[in-house]
Amino acid sequence: MNFEEYAAKPLLKAEGIVVPAGELVRSADEATAVAQKIGACVVKAQVPTGKRGKAGGIALAASPDEACSEAARILGMQIGEHTVEKVLVEAQVPIASELYAAVLNDPVTKSPLVLFSPEGGMDIEEIAENHPEKLMRLPVDIRHGFDPAEVAANLPELGDVNQADLVALLEKLYSVYAANDAELLEINPLVLTTNGDLIALDCKFTLDDSGVKRQEELAEHGTPDKTTELEARSHAVNLKYIELEGNVGVLANGAGVTMTTMDAISHYGGAPANFLEIGGEAYRLSKEALEIVLANPNVKSLMVNFCGAFARCDVMAEGVVNAWKELEPDIPVFFTIHGTGDKEAIALVREGLGLEPYEFMDDAVRAAVEAAQ
Repeated sequence: MNFEEYAAKPLLKAEGIVVPAGELVRSADEATAVAQKIGACVVKAQVPTGKRGKAGGIALAASPDEACSEAARILGMQIGEHTVEKVLVEAQVPIASELYAAVLNDPVTKSPLVLFSPEGGMDIEEIAENHPEKLMRLPVDIRHGFDPAEVAANLPELGDVNQADLVALLEKLYSVYAANDAELLEINPLVLTTNGDLIALDCKFTLDDSGVKRQEELAEHGTPDKTTELEARSHAVNLKYIELEGNVGVLANGAGVTMTTMDAISHYGGAPANFLEIGGEAYRLSKEALEIVLANPNVKSLMVNFCGAFARCDVMAEGVVNAWKELEPDIPVFFTIHGTGDKEAIALVREGLGLEPYEFMDDAVRAAVEAAQ
């Protein structure tokens, strides 16, 4: 779950990281009133996506009148797939240099990763490519936690930045990351002011979806991902469904089997229409799952791949066969079935639908791709 800047910065402030004074507003008149209180300001579009500056969604304003006109211009803009409905009006700060700081989940080291660079204000990919010597990538051993001495020893050249102040800020950033089940916590830019202070001018916070139930109060301030009608429908019955742009429907049990099936469809020249796995307790929902897959009008064929372990193939197949008879879809379906209860499941498909499941997944996928063309 992504958090817009205005909702992320209070987490930093609560931990003692300085952020500019500012207020969230929804009209040009409100922006004027805030600017009258704080003086020269920055008017910033609030949407759950990046590249706001490049899209014209961030503007400096030297006076309340300028804040009013810039807010009027930005409100209603389209940035990415989002319409700007609110802006953050913040006090300008005297910038001496821009830095980059973040903590994120790192799949390579399987640990939190602390990032820092004195080259802020640009995408982290640009820093890594153009200035790799200026990017610190420091994994944190969760058994021991954040080690200030280790961080200090690995920092790149800091210029005018006070090392002790920076290490203290990074430690606070890590604390915010750990306490709030973050997947990503990024400050870009983190600025050094002409007075020598470190201030977070921006903040990107992504809450790990698996932590939402532990952070229910916090999640109320997040911006849920936009979902299609079918994705919302699947969420309501606790199915993991993602709608894609292809035309080969996918119904499988377990995320690994599902992704393997999708990869095979792409390998043989097709395009999957969805991700949908019915592993674990979801095997009871095979009928609901089939209805959701078939509700996508782009689906021209269906690939069903069951690999039973603790979820029995015959239980899943029974639901699919019964649902197929009830719905009577006018598209071809291709099965491959292996694992616990596979003999019973294969018999159900043969008797119920008059179809012969394929022995090998590749053969079934090739047939499904060809049928969808």
